[in-house]
Formats: sequence, structure tokens, C-alpha cells
Amino acid sequence: MARKHFGTDGIRGRANRVITPELALKVGQAAGLMFQNGEHRHRVVIGKDTRLSGYMIETALVAGFTSVGMDVFQLGPMPTPAVAMLTRSMRADLGVMISASHNPYDDNGIKLFGPDGYKLTDAIEHEIENLMDSDLSKRLAQSASLGRAKRIDGAYERYLEFAKRTLPRNLSLEGLRIVVDCANGAAYKVAPAGLWELGAEVISLGVDPDGFNINRDVGSTAPEALQAKVREMRADIGIALDGDADRVVIVDEKGHLVDGDQLLALIAERFRSEGMLARDGVVATVMSNLGLERHFEELGIGFERTPVGDRYVLEKMRETGYNLGGEPSGHIILSDYATTGDGFVAALQVLAMVKKSGKPVSEVCHRFDPLPQVMKNVRYSSGKPLENSSVTSVIDAAQRRLGKTGRLVIRPSGTEPVIRVMAEGDDRELVEEVVDVIVAAVAKAAA
Repeated sequence: MARKHFGTDGIRGRANRVITPELALKVGQAAGLMFQNGEHRHRVVIGKDTRLSGYMIETALVAGFTSVGMDVFQLGPMPTPAVAMLTRSMRADLGVMISASHNPYDDNGIKLFGPDGYKLTDAIEHEIENLMDSDLSKRLAQSASLGRAKRIDGAYERYLEFAKRTLPRNLSLEGLRIVVDCANGAAYKVAPAGLWELGAEVISLGVDPDGFNINRDVGSTAPEALQAKVREMRADIGIALDGDADRVVIVDEKGHLVDGDQLLALIAERFRSEGMLARDGVVATVMSNLGLERHFEELGIGFERTPVGDRYVLEKMRETGYNLGGEPSGHIILSDYATTGDGFVAALQVLAMVKKSGKPVSEVCHRFDPLPQVMKNVRYSSGKPLENSSVTSVIDAAQRRLGKTGRLVIRPSGTEPVIRVMAEGDDRELVEEVVDVIVAAVAKAAA
């Protein structure tokens, strides 16, 4: 089922080119009509990150929702998982997050959550698209039934208390020196304040948003500044969030990165030891390291893979009854607590384990030895290079060379015109060679 506007994580694109006021208005009207059920006053909560274009998109969305009779509660800058949580907490009919996550400031996006706090299914998004492309003029609210809009206070505190309640009772982070990098994004107030309230010594990076600097040389996709600061301050741990704070990357006391696969293994082992791991299984994506899969196999923990995207991880979790899933990029979903990836809550779980063990992060967070993995991107301007016969033959040959000792994943990005080529296996030289051959073939087809 081809979709016109929605990708793997809502609607995303260049602000005022793809994500225009006209588009946002239509999203507000179509989604608002889709989620009206009953005679009560319908409500939607809207959060955003710190991009300049957020003001424009928010205003257009408010116009769309109020024009179909929905009341709008504007949260201001707020992490994506906070919007999902508040959608449920406030009994809203719909939640909206304005963000392009880890993308540069000149991109933006619109993510939608149902009244249960979960991201919408592909089928519902398809219905919204059909409404967006239809004439809605006769379905607009009567003058007396227009919605109202207001900014609400206290949302920040509500999310912070929720996040702290995911920790063991009376846990204190006193004695830990933590560097937290908020990517100049949505969590720039919440994360440092929460860590300080829990007793930690907090050193903050990426907490001075100006509308243009979100994710610029900071955050989970650019952790070099965090690594340097951890070493400089001799911190116990570094925490990097992305622009909308739904993913996290950890840096140990030596300044080394800890990716989402290690965090999944760490949390899974703790949950299992405490009888909290539902059905003894974990969900990951096709991008998770083969070493993680082998590690879980040795432990007797079930392991399921999905396409890339935390929404697909969550769908599989709901299908299987598992309560833990995630991606190497740092999307960690703890469904006992949240309905989407929550970088801050995931970081708190890691901190709780570090505090309980009394051991350095480098020891606590190293759960398995990852296999050599290489990923390269090939940008293209048009067409479908992966459907080129010469490319498919090269891919087939590469897979045969890897055999059962490795894996190959080639996929188009869901958020930008890029083909991602990933291979992993026991033989690093073979993995690198295979990736280079495929990249060359894709680049030639895309030229």
C-alpha cells in the first residue's frame, strides 16, 4: 500500500518546501476528523522540538484541528515520549509531535499518536492521506462548534515525575558525575533537571537551542563532543539524546560509545534476573548486530527482528507480548512504562544498574562482543536503484559469499534519499569488501 505523505516515522521533509503550512493544515483537519468519536469535546495535544519552523507548523496544525472542532492543548518544547504519555494522561483523542528527530534544523516532521499513546498504524495513516486529498470543506465545524487552543502549564513536571517513577523506590544518583547532551532539542530542560533532582552532579551540553542548532555537532548522532567532555571532566557516564529525545546513546567513563544493542542486552539481563522480562524475549531490527542475536541464543532469550523503525519494533512487541525492544541507534522501548522509545527513561534504567552494581560503566554496559559490521550510504536523486538488475545480481553474489557466517541488509532510508548498505560477519575484510562492491554497483545505477 503506497503512501504519499507518511514515511516510516510520520511525515518528514524540508520545512516550508515539503512540510508546508498547507500540508500541516490538511493533516490537522484530516486527523482531527478521523479521531472524533462521540459527543464530547474532542482534544489534541501538540508538542514540538526546538526548530525555528516549529512555530509555523504548530500554528497551521492548530488552525486545522480547531477548524474541525477539536480543542488544542499546546505543550511547547517537549520530548516525543512525553507527548505520547500526555496523550493518554490527559485523555486526548490524538497526540502530535512536531519534529524531524535527529535531522538538521531545516527539516521538520509531524508524528501522530492515537488516544492510547501509540503511533498510528500504516492503515490509519493511509486513511488520513485519503482525507487530506479530498474536499473537506463540507465537513468543517459550524461557527459555534470551532475548537479552542491554549498553552498549558505543568506538562514538563508531569513528564518528569512519570520518568522518575520508572526507577526503584528511593534510588539516588548521588555520587555519579553525569554529562548529558540534549542535542539543543526537546529535552534541553527536562533531562538535566531530572538528573539533578535525582542527586547526580550534572554537566550539560546542547542545552542552548536557538532554532537552528538542533543536532548540530551535538546529540546522539554526533557524540564526539560528549565523549570529549566525559574525558575532560572525568565523568562516570555520558548520556546523549537526539533532537526529540526518543533515542539515547551512552558513553562510558573512558569516552567510548555504548550503542543500543548493548543497552538492550543489559536491560534484558536485568529484567530477566528480576522476573520482569515478559515471555523471555526481546525485539530488535534487521540492523542489530549478529553478536546480539548469538548472545541471546546462548542465554536462552527469544529474539525477533523487524524492519527498521521503532514503530515496527513496537508492533512486534504488542504481537508477541514482549516488553522490551529497540534499535542500535538507541531507540529503546520499555512497554511496561511507555508506548514509544524514550531516551531519557532508558538512560535512567542504565543509571539505576550502574548505581546498583557499583562498577564502572565500561564493565556494566559491555554484555557481548559485536561482530564486525560495516554500513555505508549511497545518495540518489531519482529512480529505484535497488531494482536495477545489475545491482540485484551483485547483492545475490555478495550474500552467497557471506553465507551463514554473516548478514547483509540493503534498504532505502525512510527519511531521506539514501540507500543504506550494511554487512556483518566474522571476517572483517570480507565484510568490508562486500559492502564496497555493493556500494559501487548502487552508485553506478543511481548515477
